[in-house]
Amino acid sequence: MTTENQLEKGQHQQGTESPISTPSLHDNTPDQDDISEPKSEKHAKDDGILVEFSKDSHDPSNPATFSNLKKWWIIAVISTTSTMVTCASSVVSTGYQGIEMDLHVSHEVAILGLSLFVLGLGSGPIFLAPFSEFYGRRPVYLLSLTAFFLLGFPVAFANNPAVFFIFRYLTGFAGSAFLSVAGGSITDMYSPKYSFFPMAVYTSSPFMGPVLGPVYSGFVVQFADWRWSFRVIIIWSFVQLILVAFTPETFPPQLLIQKARRIRKETGNNSYYAQHERDLAAKSLVKTIAVSGSRVFLLLALEPMLLLLCLWCAILLGILYLFFELFPIVFAKHNFNDYQNGLSFLGLGIGVMSGVVLMKFWFAKRYTRLSEKNGGKAPPEARLDPAKLGAILCPIGLFIFAFTSYRNVHWIAPIIGSIPFGVGFLLIFTSVFTFTTDNWRPVAASGMGANSVARSIFAAAFPLFATQMASRLTTTGAAALLAGLNVVIIPLPFVFARYGPQLRAKSKYAMK
Repeated sequence: MTTENQLEKGQHQQGTESPISTPSLHDNTPDQDDISEPKSEKHAKDDGILVEFSKDSHDPSNPATFSNLKKWWIIAVISTTSTMVTCASSVVSTGYQGIEMDLHVSHEVAILGLSLFVLGLGSGPIFLAPFSEFYGRRPVYLLSLTAFFLLGFPVAFANNPAVFFIFRYLTGFAGSAFLSVAGGSITDMYSPKYSFFPMAVYTSSPFMGPVLGPVYSGFVVQFADWRWSFRVIIIWSFVQLILVAFTPETFPPQLLIQKARRIRKETGNNSYYAQHERDLAAKSLVKTIAVSGSRVFLLLALEPMLLLLCLWCAILLGILYLFFELFPIVFAKHNFNDYQNGLSFLGLGIGVMSGVVLMKFWFAKRYTRLSEKNGGKAPPEARLDPAKLGAILCPIGLFIFAFTSYRNVHWIAPIIGSIPFGVGFLLIFTSVFTFTTDNWRPVAASGMGANSVARSIFAAAFPLFATQMASRLTTTGAAALLAGLNVVIIPLPFVFARYGPQLRAKSKYAMK
């Protein structure tokens, strides 16, 4: 029984670490029992030589040994692409008036341009994410971004509402790959101990997109027309497509397949193989997608702790997208024009970026200390510390926004109120994503998929009733109601942190 260790002995831990431990925004890659990972260093078949990563820290095929520059190049590309995709969701919000006039639809129907795109973002990962486990991250990036680029043209040049709305959904569906797969690229390169800050940087990018959308599209609509908001996205997506083309593969099993093929070609010996090659031969892509999708809803039904976390994230994202309707109503009292309405979202952006700074200089260091105290691995509940602060900051920000939204209060006050909401938003999402991954590690991908489905439904629905809500309750009453709802949720991370071990012990899928 022979292994490839005689040629390049050993395997770095990233080669065996499950890629489904990905705290990605819309992660829905197959779980551990759907796709097998490369076996241990000592494993070999009688009929072949197992190819593994070398223990040599300079092994160019191992993503864990990529240089810091190369790693951060990859993070920068996938993060900016994620920002671009989610930016495309909200650019429509400043162009409703033009859409209503040109496509002859009501305001309520025009809002579907936002809602359908978000539904595409939520439904796409169930079908697209499993492809990365079969073919690697890079091919999925290239194909999805190419589709996103091409599907953007019918949206920008649509002359009837059916074309506009159908292709808005399809562009969201295509772009969702960067929300379901991109986080996996980060955990391909970093061990859990060191992934907190890179993951926080990536996690912030899909939430900066919706903030940036109204900022730039407000200027475009003010000085050009609504169609140019989408044409800018087409240009941006083409630039990102070029950048992605120069981004290397990071999925360890796929890199081992490439390594095995290279060795077979160089040696002429077809005995060399990568474990993932044989695993895939016994797998069906269609079945994997079906199992992955069904398990999403199974977990929501059987895991109350996961269900509550998903609902929490869904409410928060719903509020963020509701702001695209509520902000223009509030700032119309101050006679804001289109681009000024867009600039009003910068408070949220400042909050999100402040959350990233907190993750870097406070929570990441705290988590490292807890890991060292627990023999190198902190319990899943340690991931909930940022959510505790975020749970307090979100209602504070919403209350400030609510009670400063009067005409006689300076316009800067509600924008300032949106900053703590943005901070809390980022802290909660980063915390919930990493906790879900650690707590439900055997089925982490399905857990993240469940979160994705819940979030997309709420984010699509909230803008549809925002105008009626503000009309009946006033903007102050609407924002105060949302703040009160968030106050009720404050105990959630504290309860899970305190009773997490007992709850995990009763769970069928959580780590014991």
